[in-house]
Amino acid sequence: MVNSTQVTYFTLAAYFDTGLFKYFCFMIVMSLYAFIVFANVLLIVVICMNRSLHEPMYFFLCSLFVNGLYGSTGLFPFLLVQIFSDIHTISAPFCFLQIFCVYSYGSVEFLNLAIMSYDRYLAICCPLQYNTLMTSNKVAIYIAVIWLPPILVNFFTLPLIVPLQLCGNIINKVYCDNHSIVKLACYDTTVNNIYGLFVSAFSVFGPLILIIYTYMIIFKVCFSGSKQTRQKAISTCTPHLASLLNFSFGACFEILQSRFNMNNVPNLLRIFLSLYFLTCPPLFNPVMYGLNLSKIRVACKSLILNEHYWH
Repeated sequence: MVNSTQVTYFTLAAYFDTGLFKYFCFMIVMSLYAFIVFANVLLIVVICMNRSLHEPMYFFLCSLFVNGLYGSTGLFPFLLVQIFSDIHTISAPFCFLQIFCVYSYGSVEFLNLAIMSYDRYLAICCPLQYNTLMTSNKVAIYIAVIWLPPILVNFFTLPLIVPLQLCGNIINKVYCDNHSIVKLACYDTTVNNIYGLFVSAFSVFGPLILIIYTYMIIFKVCFSGSKQTRQKAISTCTPHLASLLNFSFGACFEILQSRFNMNNVPNLLRIFLSLYFLTCPPLFNPVMYGLNLSKIRVACKSLILNEHYWH
């Protein structure tokens, strides 16, 4: 039997030998990470520097871009090292740190999207009261709610998995995963499973209920309102809905993959889908919002052309 004090590293079994193809993989992953960093940092700078973008919606977007950087940085540098490594192992402390980063990233993303849907609900359904309902103090509180509870909730996951007595150290993934470690436990993990359900309810189902409820009201107002109201709702809600569907697809597959046997799914497809929610949202969000929101488009163009745009 191997207990947690003897497990100093974990083996990531999902990697396979790609030969010379690893140089191509490295360039692809490096290019993706470079673009994610460039695009998200660019929009964060644009929002912070341009006073005309100092509105609630753009502050929530800024939070979304920061989280994209946080989540992708928890994965990509490690992935780049592993592509060139012949032995795909990860030290136990770094494994637990990666679990914290990945899960807190996912929790923050869902809460961020939920608060953004509430913001769109107020802007579309209560336009006259919007400025009194979404003050700068409330925006600061909402951003704190987006970040602090997920970090605390996922921080308390670590004391539950670190002391586990493990009967193995092989994880069939390309990065560390909480449920994979729990499955290696030798003894009863009821407490871990109950806490995992609580975290899932807090991180996924709670925000989703808020999102569904706000959009039901938004759609009701749109269908009963004027053409101008519908056009405003479509222009402001389309990027948000696209971001929500993009992230939800990846997150749902990751949850299904962790809980159920996916051995019948081809290995390459399983790896791609397990990386989807950490890769595509940070890649997709700045492009989607940068192209669809005219204020951000104009500000980005001005910044790139070195015009004096922050006034």
